[in-house]
Amino acid sequence: MPRRLVFAAILLTASAIPALAAPPDDATKSALVKIAGYSSMDSPAFNYLTQLSDDIGPRVTGSPQSQKAIDWGLAQMKAIGLENVRAEKYPVWKGWTRGTAEASILSPTPRKLSVAAMGWTGSTPSGGVDAELATASVFNLPDAIKSAKSYRGKVVFLWAQGRPTGNLNIGIIFSQIGEFLRAANREGALAVLTGDYGFKPEGLGLVHTGILGFAKDFSIPFGELPREDYSQIERYLLAGKTVRVHVNIQNHFTDGPLESANVVGEIPGREHPEQIVVVGGHLDSWDLSEGTTDNGFGVAATLAAADAIIKSGARPRRTIRFVLFTGEEEGLLGSLAYVKQHAGEMQNHLAAVILDNGQGPVREFQLGGRADLIEAFTPFAASLQNIRDINVSDKIELETDTAPFILLGLPGINLDQDSPEYKYTHHSAADAMEAAKPDILAQDATVMALAAFWIADREQRLASPWPADRTARVLRENGLYDMLEALGLWTFGNAGQPDSQ
Repeated sequence: MPRRLVFAAILLTASAIPALAAPPDDATKSALVKIAGYSSMDSPAFNYLTQLSDDIGPRVTGSPQSQKAIDWGLAQMKAIGLENVRAEKYPVWKGWTRGTAEASILSPTPRKLSVAAMGWTGSTPSGGVDAELATASVFNLPDAIKSAKSYRGKVVFLWAQGRPTGNLNIGIIFSQIGEFLRAANREGALAVLTGDYGFKPEGLGLVHTGILGFAKDFSIPFGELPREDYSQIERYLLAGKTVRVHVNIQNHFTDGPLESANVVGEIPGREHPEQIVVVGGHLDSWDLSEGTTDNGFGVAATLAAADAIIKSGARPRRTIRFVLFTGEEEGLLGSLAYVKQHAGEMQNHLAAVILDNGQGPVREFQLGGRADLIEAFTPFAASLQNIRDINVSDKIELETDTAPFILLGLPGINLDQDSPEYKYTHHSAADAMEAAKPDILAQDATVMALAAFWIADREQRLASPWPADRTARVLRENGLYDMLEALGLWTFGNAGQPDSQ
């Protein structure tokens, strides 16, 4: 199509988009309409996703493919026209490479099992081990730790039997599993088999891998099973039958630390370039498939959002910094490194806008505990209703790269998505291009671009970081203290307690 016809088509598309009523500044509204038009017309988002998924593939942090993805991200940002494009390096405590994994039931009824190792876990002796299963319930791991000697010479089957007690939640269970693994390994357990952190996995025929601690590795071999294999073992054990298994897992650790990097590029602000809105997703993935939905989708949306803003010619009042984080899957390593490296700038950060909830359309702006911003944000969300109805809440999402920003009192804005199939695709062999739809990805990139520009171009600054005591109080009020303390992320001491006000 001739260039003038393309431009005319963009203008036609933009004119069909309803006026965006939230920003009071007419120039901001005009810029948002242009961005929406460029984002809607011939979006490059799916092309980015295809390249990342098919040409680079799985991107475990610290691997050669992860470095290839970093180089690719730098090249894409430069091609888009972002400024100050760079790789911000940080250390990773240890590298890990998946090897082979096999398992089978030897008795009571022999059959082969599907199994995949969890990340940063160890290996059996060459040729594997044959042993009887012993059980440990994720609902009572403190007792299992105390009786760890009973697992000597056994393969542990981690399951969810009994009832959870007290304030037990998945974050606390996550931390207790790590403690249990160290105790079991120390006392001579041979390996661990389970489903998803002790629970039945979602889907059939799908194994979900993952990490077992924030920046932690474990010498004991640890294998994840699909739902049908987990359930058969569970039925045998509940029937009182003795189960013997064969497990052979071979993985590789590096001898020491290695290096990774976040990929960063900017659109500098025209009036307040020192004030920054972060927009991003995580570039790393697991390695059982292509890493399309976790989180190639967020990476592609981030780049496409940057592309639309650049093409529009609009320059925001404040800087929009696009960041492709690495190390998210190993414990938010990249985003934690970012806030540490930019500690001197964090008072000038306004927000972080993150997309990392799979392959569905955005359904909610979750403001990370910042209830004070709902009134300002709601009219903007309402102005997008002809794109999609999007709610606004102060929900706190700590399981992605929003967390380090929230912990600093900033709105870590999670673009929550309607992704019912994500529970199947994430960390599994189903995390591939077949799960993604171009129209939904383009829509999400549009929402991300509009939200980023609106925050950056408001006449009044949207937000500043809260003081630590206020952040601590909100985290406690949302029942997050125990989980953050268990994960080693609580840095507030006694702040936020009622008697500390």
